[in-house]
Amino acid sequence: MQLPADRGHAVTGLGVIGNISRDRALYADGRQFELLGGAALHVARAASRAGLASAPLSVIGTDLGWIHADPRLADIDLTHVKTVTGTSCAFALTYTAAGQLATIDCSFGAAESLTSHCLAVIGQHSSYHVCCRRPLDVPAVLGRLACHGLEFSTDFHLASAGDLIAAAVPFLPRAAAVFVNAAEFATLKTLIDPAHVAAVVVSDGPREAIVLRRGNPTAAIRPPDSCPVEVTGAGDTLAGVFLAGMARGLGDRDALQASVTAASQSVRAPGLAINGC
Repeated sequence: MQLPADRGHAVTGLGVIGNISRDRALYADGRQFELLGGAALHVARAASRAGLASAPLSVIGTDLGWIHADPRLADIDLTHVKTVTGTSCAFALTYTAAGQLATIDCSFGAAESLTSHCLAVIGQHSSYHVCCRRPLDVPAVLGRLACHGLEFSTDFHLASAGDLIAAAVPFLPRAAAVFVNAAEFATLKTLIDPAHVAAVVVSDGPREAIVLRRGNPTAAIRPPDSCPVEVTGAGDTLAGVFLAGMARGLGDRDALQASVTAASQSVRAPGLAINGC
C-alpha cells in the first residue's frame, strides 16, 4: 500500500494525531471553564509556538467548524482537521483541591471516525506524535507508522493508560520518545523495560520532570513555583515543546527546561475559552 506522500504530496513538519474537543473543567473551589481543547490541539499549538511547524490530524463536528477561522489558532496548520456532520468530542474533567484529575466523562461524537481519517492522511508529514486516547485504534495507527518507517512519539492519558499503553507496547521500542506522567510511568514499567525505549519523558505536576534515555536519567528539572489557574493541557504543552527542542537538536536538559517552563506558564491562564466564535 502506498502512503499519500508517495503520490506527490509535500512531506513536512509534525503531524499530531488525536482529538480536538470541547472541554469542561470543574474545580473543587467551584471554578468552571468551557474550553477548546484536546491533546492534538495542545501539542500542535505548543510545538508550533516553539518553532516546529505542526498540524493536528483530527476530526471535529460542525459545532467546532469555526476553529478554522479562529485567530488564536493562526500559528498551526488546520488542513488535516476534518469536519463532519454532528457534534465534536467533549470531555468533562473534574479536579481535586490539589489540582489532580479525579474523574473524566467523555462523549466521542465525531472522533469515532478519527482512526480512518488518520490512516488516510498519514505520510504527509516528516514525523508524527500520537496522542493515545480513545477512540483512536492505537495498534492500527502505530502499526502503520512503524511499517512505513515513519518517526513517531506517543503520549497517554491516565484515564485509559492501562489499556492503551498495553496496546502500544509492541511499537514503543520504535518510538523516538514516550511522554507519561508519574502514574502512567508506573504502569509503563510493568509492561516494558524503559531500557527498551529510546526516550521516556516523565512529568509529575509541580514535582521534578525527568528524561530517561534507554532507562538512564539524562535530565531532571523541577518546575518553578506557581499558582495554577487551569491545568488542562499542561502535559501536552510539555510534550509539544520538548518535541520542538528535539527537532532543533537541543540536548535533553535544554529541551526539558524549555518544556517545563512552557507547561508552567500554560497553567497560569484559563486556556482557549469557547466564546461563541
